[in-house]
Amino acid sequence: MSTPENHTEDSQPDAGELREQIAETRDELGDTVEALAHKADVKGQVKEKVEEQKQALHDAQEQAKEKTVAAGRRVGAQPAAAGGALVLLLLVLYLIRRR
Repeated sequence: MSTPENHTEDSQPDAGELREQIAETRDELGDTVEALAHKADVKGQVKEKVEEQKQALHDAQEQAKEKTVAAGRRVGAQPAAAGGALVLLLLVLYLIRRR
């Protein structure tokens, strides 16, 4: 606890200062009780952890889905480019032989 700052060891705080100290102590005690209650709520902590893990799993699934779609697009574009190059090559060969 804190000691009164405006008093010497011989003097005593007045009633207003005591009320202020009591109110401050009550606030601190309330915060402490709340923190202890949260630590004691194992079921609530487990639920929070499960929700966090569910969200992490959902995020990982979304990333995997996006990567799969992007990879499919890349693979899908490559055969079209190869086919276009083949057609162009055949056209050039045809024109060269025609002469």
